[in-house]
Amino acid sequence: MAASSPTSPTPSAPATPFSTVIRTASHEQHTEAENSSFMSDLLGGRLDVTAYRRYTEQLWFVYRALEGASEALADNPVAGPFIRPELARTAELERDLAHLGGSAWRDGLEPLPATAAYADRVAACARDWPAGYVAHHYTRYLGDLSGGQIIRGTAEKAWGFARKGDGVRFYVFEDIANPAAFKREYRTLLDTLPVDDLEKQRVVDECKRAFRLNSAVFRELGEQFPLSA
Repeated sequence: MAASSPTSPTPSAPATPFSTVIRTASHEQHTEAENSSFMSDLLGGRLDVTAYRRYTEQLWFVYRALEGASEALADNPVAGPFIRPELARTAELERDLAHLGGSAWRDGLEPLPATAAYADRVAACARDWPAGYVAHHYTRYLGDLSGGQIIRGTAEKAWGFARKGDGVRFYVFEDIANPAAFKREYRTLLDTLPVDDLEKQRVVDECKRAFRLNSAVFRELGEQFPLSA
């Protein structure tokens, strides 16, 4: 009697890359932020440049929190690989705000309550939880490199800014020659994030939270700039 051949083990399905997991899991929150009434009105050219300036001011508070931690996190094994100088936006935001509001643009500038909460959360993650900081880093910068370019185009057309000039420099990444290749590299960093599965789930949850915080800013901006219809 012939010996039976051993049963071959069923090959396990390859694990889904973490960059795909995080994008898919946060899709609902991402879509909600993109489709806010304020952003829809802004992209539709139905708001004036004052609304665009106010939005840019809110970004400044968030990016100060995000980039104020760059030096401290540069050598961190989890967050450090994501700290790329070519992404830095604070100086570009300040140049845009000087164009929009003159040299005294900081005078009396205060964040909206939702913006303050958003910036505080970014700062807390930067201080206490590097993997959570990565979640905020991801939601901001990959968005800037993608959908942010649509905002730039709208601003140039609606309010007459020079193409990639003052007023829209926040959206211009002069030191990233190939944004598509850069985004692929960034996703590879996410895929190799040196944390366990439980921590990855926490990062996904923080990514969702980041989009919700962003949506709250849009809601408050929408209350300041409602369409008279």
